[in-house]
Amino acid sequence: MSNKLFYSTLFFILCHLSGNAQTKTDSTAVNTDLMVVQDSVKRRPLNILAPSKAAFYSAVLPGLGQAYNKKYWKIPIVYAALGTGIYFYVDNSKQYDRYRDAYKRRLAGFKDDEFWGEDSEGNPLENPRLSNDGLIRAQKTLRSNKEVSLLVTLGLYALNIIDANVDAHLLQYNIDENLALKPHFKYNEQDNSSDLGLTLNFKF
Repeated sequence: MSNKLFYSTLFFILCHLSGNAQTKTDSTAVNTDLMVVQDSVKRRPLNILAPSKAAFYSAVLPGLGQAYNKKYWKIPIVYAALGTGIYFYVDNSKQYDRYRDAYKRRLAGFKDDEFWGEDSEGNPLENPRLSNDGLIRAQKTLRSNKEVSLLVTLGLYALNIIDANVDAHLLQYNIDENLALKPHFKYNEQDNSSDLGLTLNFKF
């Protein structure tokens, strides 16, 4: 059996098998020049307002944009991150108020703040356990921590909006997971031969 007859027979069998599979679908296009069978991909219509809607919803209520994108698993993460930032801000704020109130009372001449200390009889110590300079340093540190906590919380809030917007953008890309492996046949006029092969189509 000659090579041409062998290739022609093999091509006929592959085309016949491929033709039987293609009759089950309505969206089929054939390139007659290269005899390449290509499957068309149905794409969902783009919603150009979806990203802005998702961002708006997350700005109004954190996590709502993620729910709009149907990424429900991200909602607990959003609230856990924001809750952590708020917790540290509130805690640092309370600690800052403690040291500030104690420092104000010392400036007013009192020796009864919680950082002064008492002896066994309940009388104020002669020298405080924490000096005035220590109260000032503690206030500076806690005020800095409070500001950092606020900035981190605002950053997480902005990240929640950005995440919803980016997710909505990515959902616009409809990727077809089907890989099409089709035979192709082409006649080469230069050396008077036939080329038989397979074409791998990746639709996106």
